[in-house]
This record gives sequence, C-alpha cells and structure tokens, in this order.
Amino acid sequence: MATINPYIHFNGNAEEAFTFYKSAFGGDFAQIVRFKDMPANPEFPIPENEANKVMHIALPIGKNSVLMGSDTPGFMGKHNENETRSKISVSAESKEEANKLFTGLSAGGQIEMPIGDSP
Repeated sequence: MATINPYIHFNGNAEEAFTFYKSAFGGDFAQIVRFKDMPANPEFPIPENEANKVMHIALPIGKNSVLMGSDTPGFMGKHNENETRSKISVSAESKEEANKLFTGLSAGGQIEMPIGDSP
C-alpha cells in the first residue's frame, strides 16, 4: 500500500520547528542534512550564512509515517506563512493520546479549532 508523508518548508527555522515536533511526538530524527553537507556545486553555491540551514530533516511518527521538511534557501525567496501553510491531519489510537498530542502541538500557539470528535 502506498503511504503519504508530509514535507513542509521553512524560512530558516526548520530545525527549531522539528525539535518542537519531536517534543510533542517523541522519537528521534531519522535524518538531518544541512546544506553544507552536500558536495560543492558551482552552479548552486551555498552562501556561508545558509550553510547550517536544514536541507532535509525526517522525523518518523508512529509505525508508517515520516514528517519531513527543509529550509528554503534565500535565492528561492521566502514563504508567506499565512498563504502557504498546510493542514496536517494527525490520528491517534486513543482519546488520551489525542489530548496529549493536541496539548503538545498547541503549546505556545494560537488554536484555530479546538480538539473534538470527528467522524
């Protein structure tokens, strides 16, 4: 069966965001690659101020899901976070787990819709 794994982009704060997701979901990063880890390519030089930004990060969640992401290099522009934000549905095995995840993921954020039962 096919699986779908969300891949989200950030304006230089991917590691911070994924550290937050890790605190809510638990687990360990399966991979973290920085732009400086890639072989030099004269066609796409990486500026020194972006060398430590995340080119790829992966956090396994549950048995079959992986949340992935990266920072967008400056030459590609910035994401307007109010226009390009995505919604990711999280399923839990119990109401207790759902409440724990909701509390962890909403910490310090603005709740647009409270947790509730869904069909």
